[in-house]
Amino acid sequence: MDNKYISHLFEGRLSGTPLDEILFLAGNISPTADLQLIREVHNDLAAFFAGSHPDFQKNTLPYHNLRHSQMVVLATIRLFDGLHRSKHLPITADMLLKGLLAAYFHDTGMLRAEGDPALSGTEYMAGHEARSILFLKHYSHRKKLGEDIPRDCATIINYTDLKSDPATFESHSHEIQLVGQVVGSADILSQMADRYYLECLPLLHNELQAGGINRHGSALELMEHTANFYHNVVLTRLLTTFSHTSTAMQTHFRERHKIDRNLYIDNIDKNIGYLKKIIKKCQDITCLDKYLKRTPPTI
Repeated sequence: MDNKYISHLFEGRLSGTPLDEILFLAGNISPTADLQLIREVHNDLAAFFAGSHPDFQKNTLPYHNLRHSQMVVLATIRLFDGLHRSKHLPITADMLLKGLLAAYFHDTGMLRAEGDPALSGTEYMAGHEARSILFLKHYSHRKKLGEDIPRDCATIINYTDLKSDPATFESHSHEIQLVGQVVGSADILSQMADRYYLECLPLLHNELQAGGINRHGSALELMEHTANFYHNVVLTRLLTTFSHTSTAMQTHFRERHKIDRNLYIDNIDKNIGYLKKIIKKCQDITCLDKYLKRTPPTI
C-alpha cells in the first residue's frame, strides 16, 4: 500500500472530497441523518472562511484555516463511525448532528465578522470558544434548529479547549459527554496527525504571538516543547479525560478500509519521532528549512 494511497485516504480524497466521505459515513451511521443540512453547513463554513458570506470577512490565519476545520470534521465522523461499528453506544442522528455542528464551528470564533475593526482573527485566539459558541447559536436560530442544539453544542465545543476540565461543565447527558469526547479527540488527532503538522508549527507560533499568547520565545522553542506537550498533556487528555475514545479510529479504518491500524496515532508517532530528530540537529530557526520542505495546502 503506497504512501500516496494512504495520504489520499487519510485526507478523505480517495474517492472524492472530504465532504463526500463525511456524507457517506453519516448516512451509514444513521439512515435518518439530515445529509442536506450537513452539506449546507459544510458549504456555509467554506463561505465564512472565504469571506464570500455577508456575515464574515475572509480568514487570514494560516494555521486555523478552513482546511483545519474540515479535517476536524472528517476525524469526528470517523470516530463516530468507529464507535457505531463497534456498537460501543448507538450513535443517533441527534448526536451526529450536534457533533458535526460543533466540529464545523469550533474555531469560527477566530473569524472576523463583517464590519469588525479587528485587524486579524488572532485578536480573538484567547477564549475563542465562547465566540464560536455565539456564532453557532446565531446560525442555529437562522436555520430554525431546535433550542437544544446551541445549548448542547456549546458544551461540546468547550471539550476542545485543552485547558478545560469537563468535570466542571454544567450537567449534561452521557450522550453529550461522549460527543464532546469525540470532537475533543478529533481536534487533537487531526492537528497532530496532519502530514503538514511540523511545517505548520511555525505558523501556529506566529498566530499565538500575534494573539498575545506568548508561551514560547520562538517557533523552534515551540517545536522543542511539542514532544513533551504530546506525552504529558495530549496523551493524558486522549486516554483519561476522553476515556480512550480515540481508539475507535482503528475500528473505523479496519472496517471501512481493511487497514487494521489507527492511522492518526501512527502519523502522530511519525511526526513526533521526526520532530525529535530535527531538534537534535537544529540550533536555530534557519536550520528548519533543511528538514521541513512540505508546503501545507490551502482550500
